[in-house]
Amino acid sequence: MLAQLIALDWGTTSLRAYKLAAGGQVLEQRSLSSGIMQLPRTPRIINGQECADGFELAFDEACGDWLDAQPDLPVIACGMVGSAQGWREAAYCDTPANVANLGTSLQTLRSLRGVDVHIVPGVIQRSRLPNVMRGEETQVLGVLQNLPLEQGADLLIGLPGSHSKWVEVADGCIVHFDTFMTGEIFAVLSEHSILGRTQQKGASFDGQAFDRGVQVALSAEGEIGPLSTLFSARSLGLTGELCATAQPDYLSGLLIGHELSALANVQRRRRNSVHLPSIILIGNSQLCARYSRALDACGFTRVTLAEQATERGLWQLAVAAGLIAAHPSRST
Repeated sequence: MLAQLIALDWGTTSLRAYKLAAGGQVLEQRSLSSGIMQLPRTPRIINGQECADGFELAFDEACGDWLDAQPDLPVIACGMVGSAQGWREAAYCDTPANVANLGTSLQTLRSLRGVDVHIVPGVIQRSRLPNVMRGEETQVLGVLQNLPLEQGADLLIGLPGSHSKWVEVADGCIVHFDTFMTGEIFAVLSEHSILGRTQQKGASFDGQAFDRGVQVALSAEGEIGPLSTLFSARSLGLTGELCATAQPDYLSGLLIGHELSALANVQRRRRNSVHLPSIILIGNSQLCARYSRALDACGFTRVTLAEQATERGLWQLAVAAGLIAAHPSRST
């Protein structure tokens, strides 16, 4: 099939490139470690000119040969590439945000190759404590394109990661989201705090230790909050109740348990109901498996995993921007 779009998911630590055909079908994909904070530095010739710009170098490495074969392919990119530290800043769009208003708000830059790169803006939720996302909005929109509008009323879309996002949708729009810095806190505590001193990493996943951490977060002892319960990752080791290899997964379960316990309480309050919404998870399969396990323990019993959310979202945004003609999406 003939390619119609190059789609880039360009984050802090990685760059994923997709060559897409009609309907967003993936013809080829690549993953590079050239995120915006670790761009290539070795100069080389691009379009007849010596280039030392890291963004240009990474862009050429990711899809230069695709553009050599089809120079007229439109290019769209989402993620931290549009941040203040990115290739070109794309201003946030306010909530409620959907495909239409994001697709008509793309920031465009001309690359050294002479190809326009269209960058998707992030989304900002303005409140007393503002909230922002970059890249996740594209994944959410990729999920929404395959859902009936009415399903959004009883749906929460979760994107586990360094900064986990939990997104509420309505009428095809992102209307509200919450951020939990769970993954980053886990990394900081494991690598830079006393909790990491007694951990032994590299062992296979310890489901029993993980479940124990989740249950502590959900218990009466957990009501005091994570700033107190975190110390148990050390004290249980000192008393011989938690071996060194179990401590990383216990800490992971404890943090994720506190995140999801808070999420469940907030959802019940906002909905004024004991009923919890369905969950669709987007992200790394191993991390999503941990979250699925913990979600079930926290009372979220309807959990599914989305696939190809980024590619589908970028395709839809390119259609909305007029970069490509609309085509029916493939059935799932």
